[in-house]
Amino acid sequence: MQPASIDDTLAQLTAQGYFASRELATALFLALRMERPLFVEGEPGVGKTELAKAAAGLLGTSMLRLQCYEGLDTASALYEWDYPRQIMALRLAEAAGEKPDSSTLYRSEFLLKRPLLQALLPDEQHPGARRVLLIDEIDRADEPFEAFLLELLSDFQVSIPEFGTVRAEHPPLVVMTSNRTREVHDALKRRCLYQWIGYPERERELAIVAARAPETGEALQRRAVDFVHRLRGMDLFKAPGIAETIDWCRALAALTVTELDPQSVQDTLGVLLKYQDDLARFDPDEIRQCLAAATE
Repeated sequence: MQPASIDDTLAQLTAQGYFASRELATALFLALRMERPLFVEGEPGVGKTELAKAAAGLLGTSMLRLQCYEGLDTASALYEWDYPRQIMALRLAEAAGEKPDSSTLYRSEFLLKRPLLQALLPDEQHPGARRVLLIDEIDRADEPFEAFLLELLSDFQVSIPEFGTVRAEHPPLVVMTSNRTREVHDALKRRCLYQWIGYPERERELAIVAARAPETGEALQRRAVDFVHRLRGMDLFKAPGIAETIDWCRALAALTVTELDPQSVQDTLGVLLKYQDDLARFDPDEIRQCLAAATE
């Protein structure tokens, strides 16, 4: 069910295990109320993809995901025709003495629907529910694909030459994410509401960790979050995101670590840091200093 207010949006997101800021909850509420796409930028691992998943849970529907990459085309994103079945239909028509025409080849059952097209169609598994479409990491796609999205995001419709125009009866909630590996064109951004997701403050990240890694003790969760926040203040090639904090707490729990010490941090630092240059700068003395600073 669509939330009735910003406070209701916050409460429903929290019920889905997603701890949003009020600004992000406001952006989502407006995207739903105004039927506008939501463009979300931020560092990797801060919860952009999880926002779309939580929104789908909030609306009681499933999430459609289009993972972007260089060279993505309409056949992968929108539709393509099932050529083997078309050929079979053609042969059957000829065997029956019928004269094949476009209605023989271009029928709905031969249309392979990809995420963008599925998002415009009713959700048969959740009748009446509004669909959620995640266009993930749009900055990895090519600029021509951005141009292709303009019709979809402007009118929530697409044109299929052999089939006709498909228009959404109820516009889906579109969440588009970017890690800012390149700038996305202004024409695409203008069609969306915009929100930046940064690293959360300590207490909100602690609530996230408590919900996602409950197997870790409360004291260890707090120490781990403090340590991660200390790392984010350093000049690293890639600071750890929320996803890495959760993974680290789960790893510590799996190793039955109950107290952070230089050795346990050294053994598991690869869960937090993903680049050798970042790992190489942390010797036991540096880790000891970070642990001490994190408790101040």
